Amino acid sequence: MSTTLLDVAAVRRRYSSLAGDFVFLDAPGGSQVPDEVGEAIARTLREASGNLGAPYPTGHRVEEVLARAKQRGADFLGCTPDEVVYGMNMTTLNFALTRTAAREWEEGDEILVTKLDHDSNVAPWLELAHDRGFVVRLVDVHDDLTLDYDDLERQFSDRTRVVAFPFASNAVGTRNDVGRICALAREAGAISWIDAVHAAAHEPIDAVALGADVLLCSPYKFCGPHLGLGFVRRELAETWRPYKARPSATTPVGRRFETGTLPYELLGGAVATFDYLDAIGGMEAIRDYERTLGERFLAGLPSSVTVYGVAGMDGRVPTFLLNVEGVPASEVATGLAERGIGVWANDNWYCLGLVERLPPESVRVGFIHYNTAEEVDRLLAELAALA
Repeated sequence: MSTTLLDVAAVRRRYSSLAGDFVFLDAPGGSQVPDEVGEAIARTLREASGNLGAPYPTGHRVEEVLARAKQRGADFLGCTPDEVVYGMNMTTLNFALTRTAAREWEEGDEILVTKLDHDSNVAPWLELAHDRGFVVRLVDVHDDLTLDYDDLERQFSDRTRVVAFPFASNAVGTRNDVGRICALAREAGAISWIDAVHAAAHEPIDAVALGADVLLCSPYKFCGPHLGLGFVRRELAETWRPYKARPSATTPVGRRFETGTLPYELLGGAVATFDYLDAIGGMEAIRDYERTLGERFLAGLPSSVTVYGVAGMDGRVPTFLLNVEGVPASEVATGLAERGIGVWANDNWYCLGLVERLPPESVRVGFIHYNTAEEVDRLLAELAALA
């Protein structure tokens, strides 16, 4: 456990969007952003509106922004700056990297994905399979919506090229044993390909220590700008032939997979995001604080509310899929919005593998570090009132 206590009142003062009474419990769909991040984006546009290679001040500033973004991204992901890759968003970056990785694969090669995956880590593989004759296999889950590791191991073969899986489910909050899956992939001679978009907002990540080959996330889920952020293990990246314009930089190795001009102003915002997270105590403090919110929520649930998936906080992040007995999910979401609480209702959450395991529609509640115990209690009271 972290010894750093998160001062949530001080945290909230850094956000203009949190100054009112509205309760944002929709972080899985995109978090609120502290003012300093927006200011950093505007400052970068004012002071570094140029491009790499220009032999004058704005060009030098762009180089500084990129170098800083690479270093701070590496600090966040637990890797070297050379292994960091930026893109427009996780999905776009994933489509590009999957095609790069598979250039030399053969018809009949196999890809494992899971029923917990967001479609951004499934659709790229399905499209590749359609184009190239690959085989995509789906790993099952248990009744509590945790991954079936026995089924995973059964599905490995000598044709398995990659195991794609989520660090944590964006739909039901399940947290996978990432180190275990990476080890299984490595033993089988396959690449581990991790969607860490949802987990990155809630706990520290060390891609190298986990044994990951590829890991992707999105700063807009952890109080930053809309970007894709990735790690590609150096030894693997050096074997891939990238898709890119020929004069474009191919060193350091992470630059090989960045096509075209990056949004430098958003990189400036990303740097401010990483600095913000460190300033409030870091991801360990955030993880521990958010766990208390999740425990408070689960302990206070009225009997009329059903939560799907893992029963406690062990093995999950503070994201909860639920329904209120006798009240359609869409009515719960709109009713809570009228009462000043933001949650979503949906039928699939971009997690098509779980559709058959879940009701036709459900409500998603997601806590993040700027939420308070009082907001949890307010939600619980309103859920009880809706029932």
